[in-house]
Amino acid sequence: MRMMREPFFTDKKILVIDQSEKKLNDRTWCFWEKEAGLFEPTVHHQWKKINFFSDEFSSTLDLSPYQYKMIQGIDFYSYVKTEASKHPNIEWRTEKIKTIYSNNEKATVETETSIFTSEYVFNSILFKEISSSPFGAGVRKAKYLLLQHFKGFAIQTKEPCFDESTATFMDFRISQQHGTAFMYVLPTSSTSALIEYTLFTEKLLENEAYETVLHEYISSRLSVSDYEIVHEEFGVIPMTNKSFPLQEGRIMYMGVAGGQVKASSGYAFQFIQKRTEQIIQSIIAKGHPFIKRSFTDRKFKLYDSVLLNVLSKNKMKGDKIFTRIFQNNPPERILQFLDNESSLYDDFKIMQSVPSDIFLPAAFYELIRSI
Repeated sequence: MRMMREPFFTDKKILVIDQSEKKLNDRTWCFWEKEAGLFEPTVHHQWKKINFFSDEFSSTLDLSPYQYKMIQGIDFYSYVKTEASKHPNIEWRTEKIKTIYSNNEKATVETETSIFTSEYVFNSILFKEISSSPFGAGVRKAKYLLLQHFKGFAIQTKEPCFDESTATFMDFRISQQHGTAFMYVLPTSSTSALIEYTLFTEKLLENEAYETVLHEYISSRLSVSDYEIVHEEFGVIPMTNKSFPLQEGRIMYMGVAGGQVKASSGYAFQFIQKRTEQIIQSIIAKGHPFIKRSFTDRKFKLYDSVLLNVLSKNKMKGDKIFTRIFQNNPPERILQFLDNESSLYDDFKIMQSVPSDIFLPAAFYELIRSI
């Protein structure tokens, strides 16, 4: 999309390869932003207020100047492919990629039927599979690896049950027996909502376990008994302090493969947007897409490692940590912190929210280890 918006790329041959035709609504992205973004036409719903619930603290929070937005996968895919069809320099192929490699002058992509060479390859695939993790051998070498996994039901009710102006951002009033666990409730009308059960743990659950918790939550907490499940989704995201490469040779890494998943929260959509914008501007201004990690990148990687340290070693429960943060900070500061955009002052205020006797030793350990 960013290439299509820039005249610089009009005469460049661009090939998009995906093993899927992207005709299914296979995922939902939620994120927050202040202004209309690149994919604003695909926003399915947005909320100006969110609920936070835990056993110790609950509140409805005004997100101003942010809005919390939802994009459905099928709308995103259709929007991009429709726009791409207007550009004769863009070709779309549905093939499974076997391998990618690079030398000093060219990058090469091998599919099951073809070989392509180009000046640069932008890759979002993690190739090396291992039995203990769906995210490749490199991730296994990380100091910490939790999995953020979630199962969602999009439901339709006959009677009005939801306030479509307010989303439930985190509801920790469910069992924490497996690890950090919470529910999202994202109402898109008075009779429809996406309810998602999310966990931060080392292992996945059986499918029946997710469904049991979802049904129990819908009936007991939301007091909804008559509903139809119109769509289901399931996903797994790595929460790891592994340093994924930004680039190798003429291969630029994107998404999970490029480390654009925030290790402490699993949020990725907006980090991918920042990464793609940086790449495009670098190509236009400097003639290449190579980008170095900034001080801010390294700062927030340290913060993420500290939280993973605390969660992985069970020094403090995740629901207690997020409760302290939401109880003691305004929403704008929290969202800036989660977006890696907060100032050192705001970082300090966030840190003041959590117990220093737990987090300071973890921070010192991670700082020493990173040097």
